[in-house]
Amino acid sequence: MKKLLFLVSSMLILCSCEDKPSLQKYFVEKTESSEFVSVDLAPSFINTDKIKLTSEEKAALSSFKKMNILAFRADSTDIAGYDKEIKEVKAILKDESYQQLMKAGSGSDGAAIYFVGNDDEHIEEFVVLAGKKENGFAVVRVLGNDMNPIHIMNMLTLLQKSNVDLEQLKPLEQLLK
Repeated sequence: MKKLLFLVSSMLILCSCEDKPSLQKYFVEKTESSEFVSVDLAPSFINTDKIKLTSEEKAALSSFKKMNILAFRADSTDIAGYDKEIKEVKAILKDESYQQLMKAGSGSDGAAIYFVGNDDEHIEEFVVLAGKKENGFAVVRVLGNDMNPIHIMNMLTLLQKSNVDLEQLKPLEQLLK
């Protein structure tokens, strides 16, 4: 009886696992690739020790768990590689769980912001996709609890006011050259 129960449980677990593409899977797969640069940032990269935070900034900071950045550096000899990767990311972001918040630019140059959550007041993840065919593209995942668009705006203000630990962003330097 225990063997049968174990077998049925195992089958249910295996069958319930979705094998559809996700941004998280994409990040994991591409992190080790030499074509990509990956950076993971904790909230501590925003050094707020010497600044007075407003209640809105405190709320934004407390809702923020981590940020993952994955950047593809374009190579003028491998335009097909850029096209393939950007199409793969855009296909993932077409999933119904990602809701587009904003889009700027056109064609292969531009940026878009997406979010994942029950509504725009309880957001679990913000995703920014920005690219330029000559330089490459970056996907930024901002993960948190009960975030909202105002929190993201307050986080941007905090980034400007705070003493950001730029050492953590060193790996992205080569992308900007």
